[in-house]
Amino acid sequence: MLEGRNIWDLIVRRAQATPGRELAVDETGRRITFGEYRDRAERAAAGLAADHGVGEGDVVSWIQPTWIEAMVLFGALRRLGAVQNPIIPIYREREVGFIVHQAEPTLLVAPSVWHGFDYEAMARTVTEGTKTRVLVADRSLPEGDPAGLPAPPDDDMDGDDVPVRFIYYTSGTTAEPKGARHGDRSLRAASRGMSERLHLAQEDRFALVFPFAHVAGGVYMHTAMAYGLTFVLDEAFDPETTIDLLRRERVTQGGAGTYFHQVYLQAQRALPAGEKLFPHVRTFPGGGAPKPPSLHWDLKEAFGVGAVSGYGLTEAPVLTMNDARDDDEVLATTEGRAVEGTRLRIVRADGAQAAVGEEGEVRARGPQVTLGYLDPALDADAFDDEGWFRTGDLGRLDERGNLTITGRLKDVIIRKGENISAKEVEDLLFTHPKVADVAVVGLPDADSGERACAVVVPAAGRDPLTFEEMTAHLRDAGLITRKLPEQLEVVDALPRNPSGKILKFELQRRFGA
Repeated sequence: MLEGRNIWDLIVRRAQATPGRELAVDETGRRITFGEYRDRAERAAAGLAADHGVGEGDVVSWIQPTWIEAMVLFGALRRLGAVQNPIIPIYREREVGFIVHQAEPTLLVAPSVWHGFDYEAMARTVTEGTKTRVLVADRSLPEGDPAGLPAPPDDDMDGDDVPVRFIYYTSGTTAEPKGARHGDRSLRAASRGMSERLHLAQEDRFALVFPFAHVAGGVYMHTAMAYGLTFVLDEAFDPETTIDLLRRERVTQGGAGTYFHQVYLQAQRALPAGEKLFPHVRTFPGGGAPKPPSLHWDLKEAFGVGAVSGYGLTEAPVLTMNDARDDDEVLATTEGRAVEGTRLRIVRADGAQAAVGEEGEVRARGPQVTLGYLDPALDADAFDDEGWFRTGDLGRLDERGNLTITGRLKDVIIRKGENISAKEVEDLLFTHPKVADVAVVGLPDADSGERACAVVVPAAGRDPLTFEEMTAHLRDAGLITRKLPEQLEVVDALPRNPSGKILKFELQRRFGA
């Protein structure tokens, strides 16, 4: 593993160490080596500085699909010492307008039209009347002569004062997005935690099939430079084409989370007996969304290897991670132990520290935790009096320190004063052969306060689950009567954000009438 004073220094060191090794390949077959990447990033940095006046400390917001050019832009902005604000392409005028007015970037980089949406028109609308200029970039970036660049910022991520280099906004599934400020140290800590637990090596070929603008994209960039491995990029995940890409490029790490793994599993089951979808795969890394315990066992049966998942947030990526060498029970039922340098505590509703195996809110301290929100007024609720970050997630730690996420503080359904864990019911429903995907949500109820509603996607080739079948299955699994859902809805697909999290507020709005 290579080390560097900061991420740009690491990019330079990697280019010197393995200039001809492949950094990335995309769905069109374009490839870029580490040496080519450094050179392109420097030329783009020179173009951004000369043509658009970007310099150290300037905030630059950018919307880019998972393109090689997005990687180059990441490196170019880090070379200049700018504060970059990646924005996931699913965001629209409401979210992007909010971000532009709060972050006040000097430049907003966006494609013209992508997947039928006019990003240029949106960018010009949301920046009207602001200081923000718009740069339209479609698989291309401005270029200049690197000889005219000033020396790169020499900040040290091991120093006492780590500057803010990134602003990543939360997904905003239930409220306005929140801008979490990070330095290089955050991305390095998350990258190391993931890489060590996956036992990554230079020969690995890692699926990067989610929006690169997500915080995990920055984590993956550090991983690539530190370990010299290759990422297989797809600009937009599509089961019809992405799986062929990953097969063609001999993927060894089948990212990137529960939804993606479910798609891979369905495709494997559709193949003739004995044929392997991904014959070179070593693990199925995951994160970003909870996994049902049955998923690991299903992957293991189908592929010979299972899920190796982790837990984190935009504000604190990769707090925990399974080790690829953990036993199957740990891999199936937990998100692993805290990564190096990270501490967790579980706090009960009464504020006391929970015992081993007892449920409470997950709180964390570590180098990957945000330096605070762009809106400092949010920090008071985000950190407790002792400086621990409050994740808002419910979980428990076992005697070995493995974390199991049991739900969200706001994902507890309260019916007649009794708490129902949505995840508990979801995990049991996932084991029914007629269920491909499921979400359990609380809906307003005049009599009980809330009622539990199960929203189910049928398994391929099976009839939809009936209410009677659902109830019988849950009873047989040992679920007590007061936790049984009162409502069942069948849908073709669940709404998800780009990291795979289910947008439960959309289901509540749809079925809560």
